[in-house]
Amino acid sequence: MKFFVDTADTGEIRDLAATGLLDGVTTNPSLILKSGRPMKDVIAEICDIVEGPVSAEVTATDADAMIAEGRALAEIADNIAVKLPLTLDGLKACRTLTDAGHMVNVTLCFSSNQALLAAKAGATFISPFIGRLDDINIDGMDLIREMRIIYDNYGFETEILAASIRTANHVRECALVGADVATVPPAVLKGLVKHPLTDKGLEQFLADWAKTGQSIL
Repeated sequence: MKFFVDTADTGEIRDLAATGLLDGVTTNPSLILKSGRPMKDVIAEICDIVEGPVSAEVTATDADAMIAEGRALAEIADNIAVKLPLTLDGLKACRTLTDAGHMVNVTLCFSSNQALLAAKAGATFISPFIGRLDDINIDGMDLIREMRIIYDNYGFETEILAASIRTANHVRECALVGADVATVPPAVLKGLVKHPLTDKGLEQFLADWAKTGQSIL
């Protein structure tokens, strides 16, 4: 499974990119607002940091304007994935931009029917929002399972990009049911490495090594 980080904080992105674990980045207008910087400047910097897809979201709501904004965003860098909302206009823009050779991430997916339409429209990525479904007492992971079955049934190449991930359990479950990508907040991605038994074991090894009085260098 690929890991994208969901942030516009370039410091966090540089830190995670240095681990070699980062496959891409997703942003949205809320994250851009939080950065306090001009959108195009932030996106351009992120694209310089990571080689993988960087999702940059349009703000228009009608197809023609989405297409125009998508083309402008795609000019920032070759690894831009234009992020479009899952509406009829968004799907129309998806088809046009995909046919023009641009990567497209269709976002705000909450049903398998929506996911089916996005795949037929040629989306590169589809972003189901797990956490937001959980918030209204619907198991978000059920949506991932349904999407995996549907996409496999028909050989769709659209990648399932699990979004609105809030916990390490979400990541594990996404991997188990076959999500192609998980986009996670920096804290969640960093937290995946942690386990109390790892910490305890390392503490013991270091204590024993110190008793030997040796040095590797």
